Amino acid sequence: MKHLVKSAVVLVAAVSVAVGVFTVQTVSAESSWKPEKPINLVVPWGAGGATDGVSRQTAMVLEGHLGQKIVIVNQPGASGSVGTKNVLDKPKQGLYWTAGAVKDLGVYKVQGLLDTTLDDWHLFLNFAIPNVVAVNADTPYKDFGELLAAFKANPGKIKVATAGVNSAGHTAIEMIKSYTDIDYKHVSYEGGNPAVIATVAGECEVVPQLAKEEVVMLKAGKLRALAVLADAPLSIEGYDQEIPSVKQWIPDFVTAPIYFGIFVPKGVPDEAVATLTEIWNKSLVNDEGLKKFAAQNAMIFDPAAGDVAMKKAFPMVQLDAWLKFDSGDAVVDPSTIGIPRP
Repeated sequence: MKHLVKSAVVLVAAVSVAVGVFTVQTVSAESSWKPEKPINLVVPWGAGGATDGVSRQTAMVLEGHLGQKIVIVNQPGASGSVGTKNVLDKPKQGLYWTAGAVKDLGVYKVQGLLDTTLDDWHLFLNFAIPNVVAVNADTPYKDFGELLAAFKANPGKIKVATAGVNSAGHTAIEMIKSYTDIDYKHVSYEGGNPAVIATVAGECEVVPQLAKEEVVMLKAGKLRALAVLADAPLSIEGYDQEIPSVKQWIPDFVTAPIYFGIFVPKGVPDEAVATLTEIWNKSLVNDEGLKKFAAQNAMIFDPAAGDVAMKKAFPMVQLDAWLKFDSGDAVVDPSTIGIPRP
């Protein structure tokens, strides 16, 4: 894989198990769009994973601003494309949204999973979350170097649990493979939380999912973190070691922030987009509850909407799209759908 432009993710997060306390402030100009029916927020991944968790917490805050219930609907399948297609096909009234990692939404067409691109969506970002390579605590691997050596000594035998092709975890292990030429046995689950639980149970040895999905089991001593896919180490309150950067073993490793958010299909009423944009820029950005939630779960709280959101999230879309193309997992050349190679 040709290495891409560096975009550092520096996360030094204070983590605890408690759920954040949320505050809702009133924004006077938000009255331009008040949905008359509950909004359906389709989470295209299983319950308990990172997308599910950050979507539920963000929805709690948005309900107060919109004066309407937001119903979370988990609809996993085909690496998130099933639930996303469901929203894309609904009437454009502003009552159906989806959520997830922008990099997933951006590469569905590259993989032939769904005929959509980022140009079809309004992006509303909430958090950026890093991947952490962790292992079952009973495995012998004490650091990432030992794990790499084991991969090379046992090609195709060490089981790696992820939330499926196109998930953050699968992208992470494929990125590592592109730099090291390791081989592994991929075991796919319907979400990041099931992948973590499977690793804790001993079904797999390794899980490279998102930090938020691993925090509880790391603190409980059921998982051991070996490396964070970021430019700097990651510190987690309640976990007794600083997680070193993958660059300690792969100095030229390039990564970018994995941004999550809520996605609204284009074609909805302009006043709906304007209202959400105002909420994001004037209220959500200052929400103390969401800030606390981020700190508790090894995440960066970095809300953004519109062009700013696209600029923040696009580097990881490029990285993932070209990773898949260079490894032969793409059916569409990214450059033909507006994703240039950096």
